Amino acid sequence: MIKHHRAHEIDRERWDECIRKSFNGIIYAYSWYLDIVCPSWEALIEGDYKIVMPLSTGKKMGLRYLYPPYFVQQLGVFSVDKLTAEAVIDFLKAIPKEFKYAEINLNTFNNVSGTEFNFISNLTHELDLIGSYEASRMAYTDNTKRNVKKSEQNNLDFVENPSREAIITLFRKGRGADVKNLKEQEYDVLRRLLQALDARGRLHTRGVLDANGELIAGAFFIDSNSKVIFLFSGLSELGKTMGAMFFLIDRFIAANSNKNLVLDFEGSNDPKLSRFYKGFGAKECVYLQARINKLPWFIRWYKR
Repeated sequence: MIKHHRAHEIDRERWDECIRKSFNGIIYAYSWYLDIVCPSWEALIEGDYKIVMPLSTGKKMGLRYLYPPYFVQQLGVFSVDKLTAEAVIDFLKAIPKEFKYAEINLNTFNNVSGTEFNFISNLTHELDLIGSYEASRMAYTDNTKRNVKKSEQNNLDFVENPSREAIITLFRKGRGADVKNLKEQEYDVLRRLLQALDARGRLHTRGVLDANGELIAGAFFIDSNSKVIFLFSGLSELGKTMGAMFFLIDRFIAANSNKNLVLDFEGSNDPKLSRFYKGFGAKECVYLQARINKLPWFIRWYKR
């Protein structure tokens, strides 16, 4: 039987053990990660923590709803044993009726279709790092090979553990200036998350310096369950012209080849970003967003 648990009723140790053992476990689903990105999270649990589903909860205008938190691409149903589409649907049907509106990002292993739920397809891009770097580089597109080669001529330096705040600043001055829904509150969540990841040895901060030792690109990679995720990055205007992000990704692939790891680029539906990730040989993977809307008719829109 699937049971709904409030935050204080969840056994964090047993929960994390389930995520660790799950065939589809992912770092976003660990209790300590959820505690930071959505402190009010709740859960659906079946059996003795063999199958679980986190519920990221919010409240607005007196109504409770479910939403995808910032810095979390996929959640959904996680299981120690193989999951069936029917089991995933059972969990979706078990969502308490009090949640009148929901946008729930499932994970790439939650394959469902043809139900009363509305599903939206989203893309992520994954690259298997188990082979050699030489084999990986051969799979780059011609355009990516050219850009990597050009970047290697710019006297760039690939470094570990540059300033986290400097990377965040690069993003905020660049692409982040157009991301209006990321406010100071969200950046504070990111800072706390990075600190927690670092404390658990799950954070890998990498950067690119120009010939003058100036940081022109940086990225946060996080790892768990044989997967490393490209969580967040920043790039300066100079970094763009020098191909610094091509250089950074290529160097990261080189450093992590021949490992039992999958590099998840964490997106994207954006055609330009999709083309960039595919340029490194990454393959498209679909994850679904399940939507529920049982709001009163007089509420025409409902956003967090």
